[in-house]
Amino acid sequence: MKKIFKIGMSILLSVGLIACSQGTSSEDHLARIKKAGVLKVGLEGDWQPFGYEDKDGNLVGYDVEVAKAIAEHLGVEIEIIPTAWDGLLQGLESGIFDIVVNGVDVTEERQKTFDFSEPYAYDHAVLIVREDNNDIKTFEDLNGKTTANSTGSTYMEIGASFGAEVKPVDTLAETLNLVEIGQADATINANTSYIDYMSNEGGPFKVVAQTEEATAYAIPLKKGQDNTSLLAEINTCIQKMKGDGSLAQLSIKYFTEDLTK
Repeated sequence: MKKIFKIGMSILLSVGLIACSQGTSSEDHLARIKKAGVLKVGLEGDWQPFGYEDKDGNLVGYDVEVAKAIAEHLGVEIEIIPTAWDGLLQGLESGIFDIVVNGVDVTEERQKTFDFSEPYAYDHAVLIVREDNNDIKTFEDLNGKTTANSTGSTYMEIGASFGAEVKPVDTLAETLNLVEIGQADATINANTSYIDYMSNEGGPFKVVAQTEEATAYAIPLKKGQDNTSLLAEINTCIQKMKGDGSLAQLSIKYFTEDLTK
């Protein structure tokens, strides 16, 4: 994604105005969205197959289609704001986005700040090394090694928890490049993204381990009663898509398997 939305200064300039407008309104967040007629969604836009540009420059992917389905369920238009990962949750907190749909892991730490929808997909984190690397076979082997991971991601936290020195970068492609050229010993990422990358790009890599527990992907919203009705509608939409099979169909379309259960 060439036009990554830089939110740093925008957030600082916007927080005051957003806080004032929300503080003086008796309408909740859902009512304001419907009144505006648009749902503002934050996602990376360069994380295939969750959200990425196709050959014609259109933004597509599993998260993109889930976000569009939610907007349609709410009866509003959608505005997708591509943003680097390390700015997504910050942008959600400040009100730049109404929601973030970007394969966000549900963690205890994040639940202190955000309310989450029910999961709409499940995945595993995998440990990836060069195919000629025989020193790293488990996550425990990362102690004293170097990993490359997306800035602020749970994958970065996993690497650090096992004693690795973590190099923060923006994209999966960058992490794998650092591994390939020997500037990082390993990277940790979503199994789905790695499989997709290898099927499209290929490379001298192998998976040596994966987490036992599945990662639940859900949609975060700011905590509080202001989002109670919006969260309920998002959950209703997800439940409807699970019930009619459309969510599973999207999963198969982008991941070649049903990751919704």
